[in-house]
Amino acid sequence: MDWIKIGGWLGLLTVAIGAFGAHGLQERLQATGYEDQFRTGVLYQMFHVAGLLLVGLILRQATARGEADLWLRLAPWGFVLGILLFSGSLYALALTGSKGFGAVTPIGGLLFMGGWLGLALSCLPGR
Repeated sequence: MDWIKIGGWLGLLTVAIGAFGAHGLQERLQATGYEDQFRTGVLYQMFHVAGLLLVGLILRQATARGEADLWLRLAPWGFVLGILLFSGSLYALALTGSKGFGAVTPIGGLLFMGGWLGLALSCLPGR
């Protein structure tokens, strides 16, 4: 899996979603009061795209040296799935007003934490 390529596409998508929210959806989001949720989705998406790019670079080098452990290989999945569930649920909540999407958000947050944990565990001494 080319996590750097996926990170690049997700970064592009993040900027497009943010711009669309700020310009195309501004009135709608203000009227429904979900501006902050939409903004939080974009912010967390971009932070985790940066994390995905970082892990992609580390993973590329570790794989070339034969040092890519399970934790490092799991980390990018936490970021990508976290983006889909955390940010995706906030976008859906902001656009539909359906509070049911809010139940999915914490699962995405746990996946984000799992991605960071995977990165941290892969860097422990002796790994």
